[in-house]
Amino acid sequence: MSVIRWLTVALLLAFCTNKVHSDASDHKYKPADEVPIYANKVGPFHNPSETYRYYDLPFCLPARLKEKPEALGEVLNGDRLVSAPYKLDFMVEKDSEIVCKKTLTKDEVSKFRKAVTKDYYFQMYYDDLPFWGFLGKVEKDKNDPSEEKYYLFKHIHFEIHYNKDRVIEINAKADPSAVVDLTEDKEVEVEFMYTVRWKETNVPYESRMEKYSQSSSQPHHLEIHWFSIINSCVTVLLLTGFLATILMRVLKNDFVKYAHDEEAADDQEETGWKYIHGDVFRYPKYKSLFAAALGSGTQLFALALFIFILALVGVFYPYNRGALFTALVVIYALTSGIAGYTAASFYHQLEGTNWVRNLLLTGCLFCGPLFLTFCFLNTVAIAYTATAALPFGTIVVIVLIWTLVTSPLLVLGGIAGKNSKAEFQAPVRTTKYPREIPPLPWYRKTVPQMAMAGFLPFSAIYIELYYIFASVWGHRIYTIYSILFIVFIILLIVTAFITVALTYFQLAAEDHEWWWRSFLCGGSTGVFIYGYCLYYYYERSDMSGFMQTSFFFGYMACICYGFFLMLGTVGFRAALFFVRHIYRSIKCE
Repeated sequence: MSVIRWLTVALLLAFCTNKVHSDASDHKYKPADEVPIYANKVGPFHNPSETYRYYDLPFCLPARLKEKPEALGEVLNGDRLVSAPYKLDFMVEKDSEIVCKKTLTKDEVSKFRKAVTKDYYFQMYYDDLPFWGFLGKVEKDKNDPSEEKYYLFKHIHFEIHYNKDRVIEINAKADPSAVVDLTEDKEVEVEFMYTVRWKETNVPYESRMEKYSQSSSQPHHLEIHWFSIINSCVTVLLLTGFLATILMRVLKNDFVKYAHDEEAADDQEETGWKYIHGDVFRYPKYKSLFAAALGSGTQLFALALFIFILALVGVFYPYNRGALFTALVVIYALTSGIAGYTAASFYHQLEGTNWVRNLLLTGCLFCGPLFLTFCFLNTVAIAYTATAALPFGTIVVIVLIWTLVTSPLLVLGGIAGKNSKAEFQAPVRTTKYPREIPPLPWYRKTVPQMAMAGFLPFSAIYIELYYIFASVWGHRIYTIYSILFIVFIILLIVTAFITVALTYFQLAAEDHEWWWRSFLCGGSTGVFIYGYCLYYYYERSDMSGFMQTSFFFGYMACICYGFFLMLGTVGFRAALFFVRHIYRSIKCE
């Protein structure tokens, strides 16, 4: 219980400072009070990872440029908040207020034109409320339709809704008629302006964030989500029915047959899965790697459960994405003891001796590829001068978390696992020498079995995958975590069932090397998800450019690898339970 209590305290401390807080902590204002407004970032609309600091473009600088301190999750999300050039005091209306008059040089014109060409948007925060706008537009030349004209918006209209002394909503709209022509490389005089209008509303302060999640909770989208659930449930029912009517009947016949064989002559030759009872619990090859994979997969499974718990209680409300990144870092660090204990305990059950190497392997099995991927992608972000490049201080914080929290907990968990007195529970004895595996047809090999094992779980989740991808790699908001949790449970059930079925068929073919096969078959859904990444990138998105492409495929490779470890662990645990059950139910000499 103490571990759970400390985990809860750590998460609460992490989230207390995670939200983008304004200077007015209670969000209550009097007329003419200053309301904090911060400019966050700019970037191509279709490339969510390729974002830059707001003032990387030659906008008007405020009189006092102030950078806002940010939490770990905000920095990981690429947020870089600085004071905006606008002054939107509470309930103070303005008509055509001038921000500044500026002469854009040829280079500055070229920068803005490039931004307009790539459909750049800006994001700001006003009293913790996010809002967006586009920098300009591209139109056909009226005199020559084959040519294009590039225009920069110079007048923004702010419409702010308030309820008594609180800000409820803000919208920013550019005036399409107030533009600056950027088509030619020449100096341009521009006068940046803005207008402010205030409107009273009855929407309560507690509900002001609901509008950001309305798109995902509309009837049309809910209908699609429920269709996904029904599709997944049908898959589960079909698979369950298959196991109940076919597999259980076959097992019943096997039990009757083997019971009859015991009463028959002793010289009758055994066949089927009973024939290999002396080899089925023979320890797998590379048992240190196998135990490390189980430890990492168990940790990632625990991480997923804690994330779902926080999501279901409302921690990840819209545009508080920094909370998700903070949760991932903190929970992964605090659950590293689970990985150490699971890996060392199972390695000890497999009669392993070099537990130090096993712990090192466990700690590096997932973090190693993730670290190498991060180093490459962070270098790319630095080359692009994008906000995705982590500051040195943030990198030091992450290294300290890994050094002072993750590693010690991993070692403590490993020591507890090594000293545990648990022994591997095998219902039958293992022979001294392994039997030779008979020749098998091609479809019983590892790769075809993985393809069959991964298809059904993937088919149960692929509809929901689009909305998740559109949220992570787009600008949609995903808030229906209850449906996502149901889909996750269905994914686990289907993975366990299909792995059990394939394990039985493997044993029935007298192939006793099922340990790694069950893990690979369970985790093969991660390979299918990565295949879906290719389809999504080229068919369902408009992402482009080396940075966005490398970020998408790099980090998705790490996520799919994590799914591979987690679902592989689920598949193996289900198969182990099944194998123990069937061999415990028969009498073996």
